[in-house]
Order: sequence, then C-alpha cells, then structure tokens
Amino acid sequence: MYRKIVFLLLLACSIKYSLGQDGWRLPKVTEPIFKNVQYPITKYGAIPDGHTLNTQAIQKAIDECHAKGGGIVRVPQGLWLTGPIVLKSNVNLHLETGATLLFTKDKDQYPLVKGNWEGMPQMRNQSPISAENASNIGITGNGIIDGNGDAWRLVKKEKLTASQWKKLVASGGVVKNGNLWMPSESFARGYEMKDPGRLSPEKDVAFYQSIKDFLRPNLVVFTKCDKILLEGVTFQNSAAWCLHPLMSTNIVVRNIFVKNPWYAQNGDGIDLESCSNVLIENSVFDVGDDALCMKSGRDADGRARAMPTQNVIIKGCTVYASHGGFVVGSEMSGGVKNVYVSNCTFIGSDIGLRFKTTRGRGGVVENIFIKDIYMKDIPGEAILFDMYYMARDPIPLEGEKRELPKVEMLPVDETTPQFQNIHISNVYCNGAKKAIFIRGIPEMHVKNILIENSVLQSEQGVDIQETSGIKLKNVSVYATKADVVVDIVNSDDVQISGLKYADGASVLLRAAGDRTKNIRIEKTDYTRVKEKVITELGTPSAAVQLH
Repeated sequence: MYRKIVFLLLLACSIKYSLGQDGWRLPKVTEPIFKNVQYPITKYGAIPDGHTLNTQAIQKAIDECHAKGGGIVRVPQGLWLTGPIVLKSNVNLHLETGATLLFTKDKDQYPLVKGNWEGMPQMRNQSPISAENASNIGITGNGIIDGNGDAWRLVKKEKLTASQWKKLVASGGVVKNGNLWMPSESFARGYEMKDPGRLSPEKDVAFYQSIKDFLRPNLVVFTKCDKILLEGVTFQNSAAWCLHPLMSTNIVVRNIFVKNPWYAQNGDGIDLESCSNVLIENSVFDVGDDALCMKSGRDADGRARAMPTQNVIIKGCTVYASHGGFVVGSEMSGGVKNVYVSNCTFIGSDIGLRFKTTRGRGGVVENIFIKDIYMKDIPGEAILFDMYYMARDPIPLEGEKRELPKVEMLPVDETTPQFQNIHISNVYCNGAKKAIFIRGIPEMHVKNILIENSVLQSEQGVDIQETSGIKLKNVSVYATKADVVVDIVNSDDVQISGLKYADGASVLLRAAGDRTKNIRIEKTDYTRVKEKVITELGTPSAAVQLH
C-alpha cells in the first residue's frame, strides 16, 4: 500500500504545469517526495481511545522520522486525541482510512506563540498542526483531522434554531447583548478590545494570557515552508481559518475535503497568504466563511512584507456553503497576480467570484484568469468586485429618490488598492441575487475587466460604478426583477457587445454621473425594452453610443 503511495507521489512529481489545455501558460509546481519508511504512532505509545492525550507520542514519531532522514508517520484507524503538533522537514503525516486526529478542547495544551492573523503579526494560540521553515512536508491519507473548533468560537443567535441556541447557552459560556454566545470570560474580554492580539511592546505575557481564549488558532499553519502536499484528508471543525499556508512555496492541495459549520466565525477553507507556485485541485469546501481565498497581508504590514500571492492554479473544485467561492482579499496589501481558476462549481455560496478590498490596503490585484465556472443558488452576487469592503455603502440606489453621493476623491498613494487586468469567461449561474456588481473608488477605478461568453440568471442585473475599461462580450443576463438591465455610474470606456436579457425590463441601460463617458453597446436587441438608454445626474446623452 505504502509503496503505491510513494509511486503515485513520484509520478505526480513528473507532471509539469507549463501549458494548459486552454492555452494558459501555467506555473510549474514542485511536489514533495517522501521516503517509504514507516513510523507508526503506536510504536511510540499512542492509544486510540479518544481519551488518552497522545501529543508526546505523535510528536516523538515526527521528530524521529525527521532525524532519520524522513518518511511516513502513520496514524492507523482509531480516535487519537492530541494537543498541538509540529511537522518537520521530510515528514508525511499519513492518516489511514478510519483514523481521526482529534485535537483537545483543553486550551491549556495550546501555548501562546507569536504568529499571524488576518495579515498582521499577532499573538495566537499555537495551531493544532504547524510547521515553520520546513521543506518537503505532507498530510495525506483518507482520515479526518478535527480541530474541535466549537470550544473556541463565538456563535450568533440568529444562526441557530431556538432549540440549538437554548442548548448552547445551557452548556456554559457567556452571553453578550442577548444574541452573542462566547465560550468564556477570557474570550469576552478580548472581544471588547480592538486588535487585542496585535504584537506591541506595551503588552506583556499577563495581558495576552488574560485574553487567551480569544486568540483562536488556525487549524493548519505552514510558515515559510517549501514543497507542501495536502492530499485526500478531511480537515474539519477549525477554531478559525482551516488551512493557512503563509509565505510558502510549491504547495499542492489535492482531493481534500474542508468542512466547517456554516455559522463558524472566520471559518475559512484555505487562505493562501503571500504564497507562490500553488496547485489546488479536485477538492471540496463546505465552510463558514470564504472558501478559496487569496491574501497577502494587511495594510502597512502587508506592504512592508511585499510578498504577493502569485502563480496559483485552482481547478476542479466544488464549494458549498461559504461567504465566497473564489475570493481575493480583503487582506491583499502585498498584491495578488497570475492566478488561474477553471472548472469549479459553487452551490449555495453567498457570493460566487468575490474580489474585495478597501482604502488603506494598497496592493495590486492583476492578471487573474477565470473560466468554466458553474453556480447554483447564490444568495448574493454571481460576480463581485468591491473596493468598499467593510465600509458604509456610499451609493444607495434603492428607493424613489435617486441622487449621486458626495464621495471624496482621495490622493493616490501606496495605500490605494488596485484591481486590474482580469479575464472571466464561461460562467453559468442558475440563481443569484445580482448578476454582476463592480464598484471601484473615485481615485482608483476597477480597470480592464473582461467578462465574456456567460449566462447569468438572477433577480437583479448589472451594476457598474467607478470603473474604466469594462467589457461585457456575449453575456446573457436573465434578471427576473430588474427594471434596468445595466446600471452605470461614473465610469468610462465600457463596451457591451452581444448582450442578451430577459423580458420585462423597462430600460436596457441607465447611465449616471458627470464622469460617465464613452459607453458603447453593439450587437444587442433593443426592441424588447421600453427605453434603450436613460442618462441622468450629469451624464450627457452623447456619452452612450448604440450600434
């Protein structure tokens, strides 16, 4: 069996990702190779009864495997309770079918360590599985890794049934404002503070210890590592993010299942942060927050690190519950570039393709290529670009009164984020709140976005604000509740060709704002709407051209 594993790994390593079937020039990803030498954890005293704490036994197996040149640390069938463990170079942690690695609820087993949270240096509890400056590491097999995250997380009342909430409150913990359950007073103290985990000289050990429960660990964190393989395993029930490769290279994620409760606070699937040369394929995500997320640090810390996430291939993945299927941001201050996403399915994800940032981040997101995406039952937008993430919506368009907001145009500097040069094709969505939403900021438009050959069934149509160089080519927007098919505000160089739309809309295109210009529509049926174009709020009629 294990010779087969090694053979498959060697075979996979021979694959070069240089030219894809669609003509994309894909980055090369180097996979790890492991010696076929077995280190069963039972040899070191581990007991699979779900009660005995096996931390020392498992870590001893890892340490000896590493010291002797590497191999496979084998976790047999059984329920293995453990505290946090540290992977080391040339070690493959292999979970056999029926094996569950269960991390203890005892928070005293997790020492406070200097780490990273949401793109900033932070004090955190040690992650259940971690590695730093390691090379050639893996987690493989058919078993389950369970982070016991329920012991750590805040839960919102509105996300549970009445009976579930009653049971949760009866279990202990602290209830705040009648609708927030927290696991302890220590958590509650941290919750009331701003960035309590942020590393700073005035905070001593006693301070961090007083809010220890709030400093939730990510389930798996690999920092500054090279040649990582995650294959076959189920990762579930994390306290915070599930998988967090940080400043690492040559990462292969294949055939895994990432599962968190849909209500899990910060329950992301995988967050690639400042990583290069990555392949994620044929994996399933059903999580409480963003599923496939690209990050590169937050604000000044991310810009100082100056390490983009780049050269990433994502293909053949399925996402169920999540805040976004494929996501960039919002912590993208070091940039994101050269990302290739194809043949993915999103079912029930809050948003399908989600690009988010805000003023203060800085960073450039560019050269993103996405094709063959299939979506169903999307509660929000099928495709979203938003540069006002976590800010008050500056442009309310609902209601009878329609007026442009007074939005300040700030100077462009290193804190100004950018989204540009993104190609999206062959997106098919059966059910969304809105088909497309693209919103830049006055001083930095979302630029050069091509969306083509796509069919989007939704309630609302297309909303384009503060953009330059947007192209919609052969896009069908079947919006069932849209009075206006395409809404454009203060944007320029928008080209729409071959647009198809549902019956019932009154206006094909509405343009607003005195900075709106050079809007071109062609190869489109204009006979099925009452009005082709409305210009208002400063947009001259000559700004829109029909062909």
